[in-house]
Order: sequence, then C-alpha cells, then structure tokens
Amino acid sequence: MVDESIGIVYTRTGRRFFNDLDLEAQFLARVRDAISAAAYWRQFDTTWMLLDCELMPWSAKAQALLQEQYAAVGSAATASIGTTVELMQTAANNGSDIGHLLEKYSCRQTQVAQYIDAYRQYCWPVNSLDDLKLAPFHLLVTEGATHIDKPHTWHVETLTKLVSDDLLMVTDHKVINLTDETSQQAGITWWENLTERGGEGMVVKPLDFIAKGSRDVLQPAVKARGREYLRIIYGPEYTDHLDVLRKRGLSRKRSMALREFSLGIKTLERFVRKEPLRRVHECPRT
Repeated sequence: MVDESIGIVYTRTGRRFFNDLDLEAQFLARVRDAISAAAYWRQFDTTWMLLDCELMPWSAKAQALLQEQYAAVGSAATASIGTTVELMQTAANNGSDIGHLLEKYSCRQTQVAQYIDAYRQYCWPVNSLDDLKLAPFHLLVTEGATHIDKPHTWHVETLTKLVSDDLLMVTDHKVINLTDETSQQAGITWWENLTERGGEGMVVKPLDFIAKGSRDVLQPAVKARGREYLRIIYGPEYTDHLDVLRKRGLSRKRSMALREFSLGIKTLERFVRKEPLRRVHECPRT
C-alpha cells in the first residue's frame, strides 16, 4: 500500500519523478526518518518540509533519454568512426598519403570515447532504494516560513545534519572571498580537482539567497561545468568549436533565469501564506 500522505518527489519541471510509487514511498520514508533523527520537526515547528535536492542517477528518471539520445549517439559514432579509422589505417599502411586524415579521425574516435565515459559517470542501474543518492542543498520552506532570508551556507550546513545513511549525501561547498587572490585560486583548484574526477562542476552563488546589486537582484546562480560534462551537452567534438561557443549571447538566458527565480520566490511566499491555489499558480513571470 502506497502512503501518498508522506509526500512527493517532483522534477525541476514539476513532473512526478518516480513512476514506481512504492519506491517513492520508501524513499520519502528514509528522508522523513533522517529529518526526525535531526530533531528538525520540533526545531522548525513543522509537519512538512520542502527541500531542493539533486537526485541521482539520471538513469532513475531519464532511461529513455539515455538510450535514445546519448547511448545511441555513442554507439553509432563508435561503429562508424571505428570502421573509418581501420580503413584509413590500412590505406596508410599501403602507402596512401592520408596521415592528416587519419590523425583527424583518430582524434574523433578519442572524443567519442570521452563522450561515452562522460555520460556513464551519471548512470548506473537502479534496482532498489540503495541505488539512489540524494544531495539536499536548500531547505526552502517549512510550515509557516520560507527560508530565503538565510545565506546558502546556512542551508548546506543545516541539511548536512540529515546525512545519516547511504541515501543522503553531503553537498560539498566552498566559500570564496572574491577580493582575495589566494581564496580565488583555492576555488579554481577545487573546481579543477572536482571535474578531473568526473564531477559535473559547481554552481557559483552569492552568499545571500537573494542578493541585490547596484541596479537589481543579482542572478541567483551560474553553473560552471567541467570540460567532459559539457561534452554530453554539446556533443563529442564540441572542443573543436570552443571559439563559436564563447561568442554566444547569454543575456536572454540570464534574464530568463532571473525571472524564473523571482517566480519561484513569489510562489513559495503565497503558498506559505496559504493563499488559494489559483493565486499560487497565477504568479506573473516578471
């Protein structure tokens, strides 16, 4: 029997994450027990919480995407380029002057292998609850209160106390002083080490949840992804086109991110005030 009253797990686009409702109930029970162990129900005087988290692996939700897009590209490219390199190697051994072409396609073969290795970092079989990993990083709302007035360090440190078993992971973080070159370099080194180990990258945020600049609210976050993770996004050979990618205009994307952030804050505030759902859903994107 599925206990739907225990909660629900949504994707970032508002869809239900789990198709298996029994697995979802077991998952939420573990999270609830971790909250109980930390005595947070009493501390925050609440019967429910809204957490912002990263749930892994991708394959728990996006199996079709992996099979139809990433795996399909990797498989097709491996087969076609592998055959091409073999034929070129044979031609070169027979005296054909195609060294430059052989080098080019050998490089492509390496890039395809890097592409496959990159997406496999985020995929593994999910047969039970023990195969999932959850990294919480924001305690957005408790009963009667939003927590957007707290700095990001408070959120991470608060949620670190929930890590009590193999399901919940610590969201690693580092505070950087942008006026100190040593601190800046420490942040760069941390990011380089993280991405070299296969990590996606980091999200750079101002210390305050809502930070204001000289003109308006600052963009709430910027993703600084690693080279190999970007290979998944842009394709195996994207490193050959970095000059083009660097010239992209990002003003529209930044504007959209800021408007979505504002929409989310307004929605949370109306929900906590127990306004009618029509009021929650009608928040303007401004």
